[in-house]
Amino acid sequence: MGGKGNVTAEELRQLIERAERLEEEKKGIAEDIKDVFSEAKARGFDAKAMRKIMRIRKQKKEDFEHEEAVLETYMAALGMI
Repeated sequence: MGGKGNVTAEELRQLIERAERLEEEKKGIAEDIKDVFSEAKARGFDAKAMRKIMRIRKQKKEDFEHEEAVLETYMAALGMI
């Protein structure tokens, strides 16, 4: 390969190594989050409910309200409420 190929290969290697480092950081963060939920469970909190609250908090209010309305409608149609 010519000079351009070497620069491109070096750039590619750097990008791959950067992505690998980020993957390692992500793995560490995932382990930290798992520890937080384990601690919450040990203190008597429901981790599943906490995760649901986190998911809801990420949503826009109107999106959450729409989702809840649809869920309620479907549950009523199935005789669940």
